[in-house]
Amino acid sequence: MFEYTKQILLKVSFDKVLFRKELLKAIEFMKNDEKHLLKIWCLTTFGHHYHDIIMEVFKKIS
Repeated sequence: MFEYTKQILLKVSFDKVLFRKELLKAIEFMKNDEKHLLKIWCLTTFGHHYHDIIMEVFKKIS
């Protein structure tokens, strides 16, 4: 699931709304350890554009 989610987020990263929607959808189905890895990957990969969205989405699941 983690690798699939990374592929999806890379494909929708051009659109802020789609990125948020897909990120929310993905974390519903992930285990906690995968969620942590995804957060790190998202911040590393997209943090310069979507830091606010990433932090908002992951704050909801904490």
